[in-house]
This record gives sequence, C-alpha cells and structure tokens, in this order.
Amino acid sequence: MPSFDVVSEIDIQEVKNAVDQASREIATRFDFKNTDSSVVLNESDQLITLASNTPDRLKAVMTVLEERLVKRSVSLKALDRQKVEDASKGTVRQSIRLISGLDGDRAKKVTAAIKAMGLKGIQAQIQGEQVRVTSKKRDDLQVVMAQLKEQITDLPLQFVNFRD
Repeated sequence: MPSFDVVSEIDIQEVKNAVDQASREIATRFDFKNTDSSVVLNESDQLITLASNTPDRLKAVMTVLEERLVKRSVSLKALDRQKVEDASKGTVRQSIRLISGLDGDRAKKVTAAIKAMGLKGIQAQIQGEQVRVTSKKRDDLQVVMAQLKEQITDLPLQFVNFRD
C-alpha cells in the first residue's frame, strides 16, 4: 500500500553555517561598526540570539541572517521570532527559536487538513514527530501532497519515505 511521511525538519548544520556567515558579515560591514551587533546559535536549545544597540540595527541583523538562511535553503517558516527585549547597557536583543518536528498540535493540524480534503481511502496516522499518510492509489497521495503545500503555509513541511 503506497505511503509517505510528512515531517518538519531543519538541517542544523546549514543553520550553523548561515549563522557563522552572518556573524562574519556583521563583523566586517561598515554600517555595523561600533554597534555591538552579534548573532549567536545555541545548538542544544536550538535558539539563535541576535543583539545590537538599537532596534533598527537589530532589524538589519535579522535581515542579514535571513538572507544567509535562504541561501542555505533553510525555510524561514522554521523561525519562531520572540519579542525584542531590552538588554544591558541600553542594547536590545531578540531570541529566535528553531521549530523542528511536528509536535502534537502541529501533527493534529496536518491530519485535520488531510481529513478535510474528503478523499476516500486516505488514512493519516501520527507517529511521533511525523505523520504517515497511506492510500490504495499513488495518485491520491500526490494530490494530498499538493494540497498540503497549499493549505499549510505556516510550517516547513517535507514529504519523505515515499513507498509504493
């Protein structure tokens, strides 16, 4: 019976490379000179911390980071931006949590979207941090993939493990 898995994963090595490139660019660019701007990745917590001396410079740091992530094929949908906070010495900082995996609520959202399509013979099961979709027809699975891409725009979804 044909099936595939719906997952939401990010390549942490690509994120690490993008953060390194962004910090190098911030260190060398003239408009960031004497602004104490930085980009730091905490791999264990999957958290990126941006810091600068003004909110405008912080937005510019965010733009540089986003450009690097896009060049590295990391979806910006995987970024959960937190509020901008005041930090010490009049600086500001912002934390960005990396979203990976389909937790319970997100997995339920995917299964609900599949059931709302109303296709016969399609089954969706939550298995840990992924959703397994099965059907008797391969064509139905391709329809489900296309409609999920259209309907769920706030999550970076990948379709893996396609089997006939």
